[in-house]
Amino acid sequence: MKIGERYRGVLGWFEENMALAETELSYNDPFQLIVAVILSAQCTDKRVNLITPVLFERFPDAGSMAGATQEEIFGLIKSCSYPNNKAKHLKGMAEMIVTRFNGIVPSTREELTELPGVGRKTANVIASVVWNSPVIAVDTHVFRVARRLGLTPGAKTPLDVELRLTREIPEDVRPRAHHWLLLHGRYICTARNPKCNTCGLKQLCAWYASHDGK
Repeated sequence: MKIGERYRGVLGWFEENMALAETELSYNDPFQLIVAVILSAQCTDKRVNLITPVLFERFPDAGSMAGATQEEIFGLIKSCSYPNNKAKHLKGMAEMIVTRFNGIVPSTREELTELPGVGRKTANVIASVVWNSPVIAVDTHVFRVARRLGLTPGAKTPLDVELRLTREIPEDVRPRAHHWLLLHGRYICTARNPKCNTCGLKQLCAWYASHDGK
């Protein structure tokens, strides 16, 4: 199957079967989304959504979080993974938004990645979800699904996958494509024991074909 045919088939299937796809993180504004995405590293969205209501009640914006101590933040997020590092990043991120960006979350990937705890993937998530920017965030789910489906042959790193997906997927589709691939990886194309028998994409999947349909 040619790569263009595979992309058309995969995107067409998602468009028909998962037209509305969005983040499962709970948030009310760009600052809260950054906080939630930072917390979600190596942690489930379900766990993050249990943590953030109390955290946002105490520190609803960058100004209030910047004024908190790292220990105060840690106390509210300690049930997530790597709470010490995340507390440090959250405080530093909030302080920079206040001092460098006048309390307003920046809108470009370049500026977002200046914030502590915000790497390329997180910046792409924010830009895509908040501003509908034509970028694709590659997390572990997107990385796995894109490679299994055969959308990114030869890609070895998340950046390789991101660049190939960006090149092949139309701009207006990219924000949703991130969520399509992520949710498919979270619930169907799981890392262990993927649910191939119930997957609507198996006839388009390079991994499925290479395993003789097993």
